[in-house]
Amino acid sequence: METKQEHIMTPWIDRRRYAAGYAGKSFNSDSIDSEYQRDRARIIHSSSFRRLQSKTQIFSIGDSDFYRTRLTHSLEVAQIGSGICEQLRQRYADDPECSTWIPSLSLIEAICLGHDLGHPPFGHGGEVALNALMYAHGGFEGNGQTLRIIGRLGEYSPEHGLDLTRRTMLGLLKYPVLHNEVAGYGEEMQAISSNIDHAKPPKCIHDDEADVLAWILAPLTEQDRQGFRAFKRVPGKHAKSMHKGFDTSIMELADDIAYGVHDLEDALALELVTERQWREQVMSRVESLPESPLNTQAEFYNSKLFSGSDRDRKHAISKLVAYFIGNIAIREQDGFASPLLRLQAEMQGEARQLLDILKKFVLDEVIRHPKVQALEFKGQQMIMRLFVTLLENPDRLLPPTYLAQFHESGRSRRVICDYIAGMTDLHATRLYHRLFSPDIGSVFDRL
Repeated sequence: METKQEHIMTPWIDRRRYAAGYAGKSFNSDSIDSEYQRDRARIIHSSSFRRLQSKTQIFSIGDSDFYRTRLTHSLEVAQIGSGICEQLRQRYADDPECSTWIPSLSLIEAICLGHDLGHPPFGHGGEVALNALMYAHGGFEGNGQTLRIIGRLGEYSPEHGLDLTRRTMLGLLKYPVLHNEVAGYGEEMQAISSNIDHAKPPKCIHDDEADVLAWILAPLTEQDRQGFRAFKRVPGKHAKSMHKGFDTSIMELADDIAYGVHDLEDALALELVTERQWREQVMSRVESLPESPLNTQAEFYNSKLFSGSDRDRKHAISKLVAYFIGNIAIREQDGFASPLLRLQAEMQGEARQLLDILKKFVLDEVIRHPKVQALEFKGQQMIMRLFVTLLENPDRLLPPTYLAQFHESGRSRRVICDYIAGMTDLHATRLYHRLFSPDIGSVFDRL
C-alpha cells in the first residue's frame, strides 16, 4: 500500500517516456531513491559526462595535469552537495517537512554531476560564440543545453534524451525562462566584430525546449508555475529569472563553493596569484568580517595557502569548504505552495560575504587574466569559423548522423550548434586544424 510520502513523491519520479508513471522494474529496490540512483547512473554513463574530462573549467586542457576540468569540477560539486544535504538533514531532523524534502544523496549527486553537461568547448567563451550565431534562432546557453541533453539529445531514449525523473530535471533547471522571454540584446548584435562580448546570452533555456519545461512543471499548481517562471526586466540588458527550485539552490551553493575555493586552489598551485595580491584583495576585505575564519585564523590560512606544500594547501582548502557547508540553512520564500519551490537553501551571514570575496578574487585575478582571456578568445574564433563552415558545407563535412538531422529536422542551425557544443576542446581544435591548417590533417587522423 502506498504511503503518504510515496504519494506526494510519485509525480516527481515520473519519466517522460512513461506518461502515466513508471511501472517497470526498479533499479536496485522498490524505494523512491532507486529511481534517483538510476538517474545518477544514466548521467555517469552518458557520453556528455565523459566528454567533461576534456572541457575547460578555467585553464586550457593540456597546460598541466593538476588543475580541474569540467569533469573533476562536477565530481567536487557532487561531493560538496552531498555534504550540504547531510548537514541539513542533521540540522532539520525534527522538522517533518524539511526532512521529507531534503534530497537524498543519490538525487543531489545526480543533479550536481549533471549540472555542467551542456557546457560547450572553451568554457563560457565558447558559450558566447555559439550564442552569437544562435541568438536569432532560439539562443544558446550552457544550462539550456544541459536541459536539451537530458530531455532530448542524450542516448538513453530516442525521443527523451537521458529520460531522467521529473525531480532530477527540476533540480537541473537553473533558469526556468525561455530565451525569447528574457533576451534583450543591444544594437551591437548587428555589427561584425571579433569582439563578441555583446553576444553573452541571457540565463535561460532555449526556445526549442518549451515543451520539456512544460512537462517538468506539470505537477505544480498554475499559480506556482506562473510564479516560478517570473522574471525581472533590466533596462538595456537581458531580463533575469527570479526563482529556482529547492534542489537547485543546494546544487548552486555547491557549485559556488567549488568555484570560489577549489578553483582558487588551482590558481595557487599554478602560482597565478601572489601572496601580495591575496593580502591586498582578500585579507584586507575580510577585516570587516570579524567571525570569518580568514580573520580569526589569518596566520594559519596565509601560511598554509602559500607554503608551496600541496598537503598544507589542501588542509586549508578543506577547512574552508567545511566552514561554508556548516553555514548553510533552509529558509522559506513566500508565494509558493510546493515545498520544492518554497524551501530554499541559503548560505548565511559572513560565510556568504566571504565566499563572494573569494569568487570575485578568482574572477578578477584568474579568469580575467590576459593569458586566460587570450585562450578564451582563440577558442571563440575557432568555434565561430567552424560553425559557419559546417553550416555552408554540411554534405561535405558533417558526420552522417548529424547530416541526416540537418536535412530532416528543419532546424539546421540547431543541429550544427548541438554538434559543436558536444565537442571537447581537443576535438574542436583538431577539427579546426584539419579544415584550416594546410600542413595538418590526414584521412587517418581520428578526431
